[in-house]
Amino acid sequence: MRRTDRLFDIIQILRDGKLHRAQDIAARLEVSTRTIYRDMDTLAASGVPVEGERGVGYMVREAITLPPLTLTVAELEALNLGVAIVSEAADEELKAAALSLADKIDAVLPTQVVAEADAWKFAVYPFADAARGFAQMPTLRAAIRARQKLRLCYLAKDGSRTDRIVRPLHMEYWGRVWTLTAWCELRAAFRVFRVDLIESAEALPELFVDEPGKRLSDYVP
Repeated sequence: MRRTDRLFDIIQILRDGKLHRAQDIAARLEVSTRTIYRDMDTLAASGVPVEGERGVGYMVREAITLPPLTLTVAELEALNLGVAIVSEAADEELKAAALSLADKIDAVLPTQVVAEADAWKFAVYPFADAARGFAQMPTLRAAIRARQKLRLCYLAKDGSRTDRIVRPLHMEYWGRVWTLTAWCELRAAFRVFRVDLIESAEALPELFVDEPGKRLSDYVP
């Protein structure tokens, strides 16, 4: 497992707001406890509000604000996309300015998901991944609003590609990376997809309605 994938998985574990021991996380991810300690240091250095200490446990807290502003998810998306585009520019001065701006944003944008509409910050992915993920955003957002099923071509962590029919339910912001929570009909279970790994998204004519066990309110991270 790549380190970036493991860091993503650690955030998935911590997102419930409960205290988790490093040794339990290590056992779940099949790595050493020392590796988890290093990963927690990396997350903290990236701006993720990790609280805790070795031998006790770790958890994530804090709400998303950009003092003195409170941003909507759409505004965060626009800010993220602008920085991502400029950071890939050929103009070295603009690129340096974009990276400097990103550092400032990272420093003042700690987050925690408390409610369904809240966002998460995860500032350890490269800008290129974020820019690639934004290509699918209009389709995903429109399908969530319309309650419309999607056909996804998804690149798994092992490099394999799978076609999925999903019920898109919710999107979350992790700072440079977005995720899509959906009910996957292939797996008959909830799945969280990294948007930057979605190679294509096609809206299907079939709509869906709430069914017990398949609603966002039924999802337990």
